[in-house]
Amino acid sequence: MNGNAAIEAVAYELPLHRISSEFIEDQVSDTMTRLRIPPGQLAGLTGIRERRFWPPGVMPSDVATRVARRVIETAAIDPKEIGCLINTSVCKDYVEPSVAALVHGNLGLSPTCLNFDISNACLGFMTGMNNIMMMIETGMIRYGIVVAGEGSREPIEATIRRLQSPETTVRDFFNNFATLTLGSGAAAILLCHKDVSKAKHTINKAVSLAATEHCRLCLGQKDQMIADAASVMVHGVELAWQTWKLAEKTIQNWSDTTIRHYIPHQVSARNMEALTKKLGLTAEKAHLNFQTLGNIGPAAIPITLGIAEEENRLITGDHIALMGIGSGLNCTMMSVTW
Repeated sequence: MNGNAAIEAVAYELPLHRISSEFIEDQVSDTMTRLRIPPGQLAGLTGIRERRFWPPGVMPSDVATRVARRVIETAAIDPKEIGCLINTSVCKDYVEPSVAALVHGNLGLSPTCLNFDISNACLGFMTGMNNIMMMIETGMIRYGIVVAGEGSREPIEATIRRLQSPETTVRDFFNNFATLTLGSGAAAILLCHKDVSKAKHTINKAVSLAATEHCRLCLGQKDQMIADAASVMVHGVELAWQTWKLAEKTIQNWSDTTIRHYIPHQVSARNMEALTKKLGLTAEKAHLNFQTLGNIGPAAIPITLGIAEEENRLITGDHIALMGIGSGLNCTMMSVTW
């Protein structure tokens, strides 16, 4: 790709309802006592103090529609100009139709605007961005939107009920542990050809690698996620390191010295510490919010980017590294000049 795509606008939304790790542990305290698991494990092992829930009944397409509408308004473009809308959320309203079709219909976008879902676990949003970039590079479209609306209420509440069972074992508890780290949020990014961009946040290049020999380390359903968290971290960090080395060879100015900001997919304190050490990153450059938002899946990277922009931490000309990894395992790293 020739670096002709740009990030024109970012929008995000967070639920107001906060759920503390202490509250979740209180719900399963009888099981923890019976299994002799000391309190404070959820926050202690992950660094996640709280996460958020949407109100009951809120659907992924509802929040994805809101952020998509907001990103169009922020960019101040005619919605008829949008050539493609891709939804990348893990959460779905239905098996079919796609969430993208629901959002497209809610927004009343042009019949010529392509719309479909892309599923790639927590890496989905960056995969969606890559697809929009390719469409822009080939001249298929000038504007495209990537959205994601994630909600953790249903899987966490179902997992709490499951762990309250007197049949729960220590292995059951920790196999389900990762589900309790999930958060909620929605985000949208509008991309366009740099020649029509006002913001001029240029995407320079992206690289991706897969390690699908580890594809069964994390298995998610609508109401449950079973994960070997330790193995996911070990092999995920190794894949990230290999992707970093590929980026060094193929992306101009890709180094800890030249990168000003890291916008990573973030799961926990331990994962970030392991990643930072393995890749030799300056920890202070990483924008982190997992402590209060949890693991928001594909929406984490665009939400983190949106927060950084909102707080005026990004300066024109800054080199930004978007760094994503998802179950599968798959990893993408993307260079952006703000």
